[in-house]
Amino acid sequence: MIKLLLADDQALVRGAMAALLDMEPDLKVVAEVGRGDEVVAAALASEPDVALLDVEMPGLDGVAAARALLAARPAVRVLMVTTFGRAGYLRQAMAAGAGGFVVKDTPARQLADAVRRVHDGLRVVDPALAAQSLAQGDSPLTDRETGVLRAARDGGTVADIARELHLSEGTVRNHLSAAIGKTGARTRAEAVRLAVENGWLLT
Repeated sequence: MIKLLLADDQALVRGAMAALLDMEPDLKVVAEVGRGDEVVAAALASEPDVALLDVEMPGLDGVAAARALLAARPAVRVLMVTTFGRAGYLRQAMAAGAGGFVVKDTPARQLADAVRRVHDGLRVVDPALAAQSLAQGDSPLTDRETGVLRAARDGGTVADIARELHLSEGTVRNHLSAAIGKTGARTRAEAVRLAVENGWLLT
């Protein structure tokens, strides 16, 4: 029996996934959480073999949750299951130690098979997303540019961002300008949108 932990902030999706996976004779859901910062505690309490993590969750995003989980329980296998099939998310998830990355509209039978394969130590990646990731390459943004764009997501002023990141307003403007140029955007808002779509703003 392969024991599973599910982490997804959408209760309906999480419940449906749990019901589908529990129908498989060799799979059993032993824990469900709705926040990324609840993953490690739930894993320590339930000792799952495989954790299925959503990418975008409150508390901690799925990539950061995977990193924390694998630090606490290295034997757990991680499968990212997400609505957002973005190449940047895939690269970050694999760098964090995830064994697989599939989108939520994967048929139930294929999802169950992905769980088994990840449990066996194999890599499972949505083929269309893998091709997109290869074509797209890594993020062109520096760590500081990424941080500035992340802070800009909420629509604050340059002064707000400068206060939040403890930088001068001139430095923030320079980083925003560089990020706009590197993403091929025309505005700060467009640069943020493009970076989010490419999965470059996860922590």
